[in-house]
Amino acid sequence: MITPIKKDRTFYWNLFKSTFLISAFTVGGGFVIVPLMKAKFVDGYHWLEEKESLDLVAIAQSAPGVVAVNTAIIMGYKLAGLQGALVTILGTVLPPLITLTIISSCYETLITNDYIKVVMKGLQCGATAVILDVSIDLIRKEIDKKLFIPCLIIIGTFIANYILKINVMYIILFDALIGFLFLKNPKYN
Repeated sequence: MITPIKKDRTFYWNLFKSTFLISAFTVGGGFVIVPLMKAKFVDGYHWLEEKESLDLVAIAQSAPGVVAVNTAIIMGYKLAGLQGALVTILGTVLPPLITLTIISSCYETLITNDYIKVVMKGLQCGATAVILDVSIDLIRKEIDKKLFIPCLIIIGTFIANYILKINVMYIILFDALIGFLFLKNPKYN
């Protein structure tokens, strides 16, 4: 059930704070943002339905640029128009800007520090697990719905990328074409 949004200072502060914290903990790439945004905007605040949030993330992933920023722009705009998009952009861009500023000021010291290397390896492993969890959850939902073509797209895409080593841009374009041609039926939504 979606909670009605009262667009006051508290709402904009929660929107900024949420995207700031999500951005601060989106280590390992933009796909980590999916479970974090779902937890906050769908499960926490009830501002979006799960399917709607996944659709917004899918749109963001198909646009050029950083997935986290694209997702923040689209979700912010969906929730509160241009003002919401501006708030979420600021909240999403500030953590990496702050982090990169600090890192670049002491890069030589950090890059040779064995403790930092171990921490980064741990973060990489954690991000991989989160991405795998989201992937398995999405696959499970398609299988539960017994949707043949989406399951075939998932398997074919995996084989084309992992085994055949086909350029991922071609795979995505091919998947988009399949979706356009075969998934027009509302039962696939």
